[in-house]
Amino acid sequence: MKEKKVVEIRHLLKDYGTKGFQTRVLKGIDLEIFQNDFIAIMGPSGSGKTTLLNILSSIDKPTQGSVMLDGQDITKISNRELSRLRREKIGFVFQDYNLLDTMTLQDNIALPLSLSGVPAKECIQRTTAIAKSFGLEEHLTKYPYQLSGGQKQRGATSRALITNPEIIFADEPTGALDSKSSRDLLECLKMVNDQKKATILMVTHDAFCASYAKDVYILSDGMIQCKLSKGADRREFYDRIIDMQASMGGDFA
Repeated sequence: MKEKKVVEIRHLLKDYGTKGFQTRVLKGIDLEIFQNDFIAIMGPSGSGKTTLLNILSSIDKPTQGSVMLDGQDITKISNRELSRLRREKIGFVFQDYNLLDTMTLQDNIALPLSLSGVPAKECIQRTTAIAKSFGLEEHLTKYPYQLSGGQKQRGATSRALITNPEIIFADEPTGALDSKSSRDLLECLKMVNDQKKATILMVTHDAFCASYAKDVYILSDGMIQCKLSKGADRREFYDRIIDMQASMGGDFA
């Protein structure tokens, strides 16, 4: 039986440019995301995957179509409601971390709670708990410049999860990491998906990264071309993703 539906998009179109000189980037996307899904979006350069992520995460708006999140069409609500929804229902993990240099790691992770008016004592308790699950409890008093890239990205992921959002959006989360840090982060994402039932949608060009997801959607020319689902073996899933990349030309950078 399927879990709760978190996101549903229908007939999504996105054009860029001025009238008469428009380029259609998304050409009718339909997608459903359920609680505890771990989805990777892949595709050749220019396929529309970043545009799709930006629309799903409310950063951008579609030209046409609907995006339902938590029962609301986010393309039609007020800016105030959209701000509340972002704060309470959405978590973001960016390639460049977006940690604030003037704040400790603990304060960075706790920031969404502070902005929502959560008492300081509860902020500390929840921050300490999630930092421990990501192996960061010994680094909470450090500033971002004192952390490795992998520690910064795990801190950014902790911040994204601290409010228990409906869905986590991750934009090339391993793009700036070395291989060990990438593996550590992906294992953390798998852990929160398996154990905490977090819902994750990740855009990536990397087959190894995508192999940690449960399902991979391949975009090309603004449309979903196919879906690959993981079996019991991640290595076999990785090989199928590589084969699909090769069949589409391999330019997924």
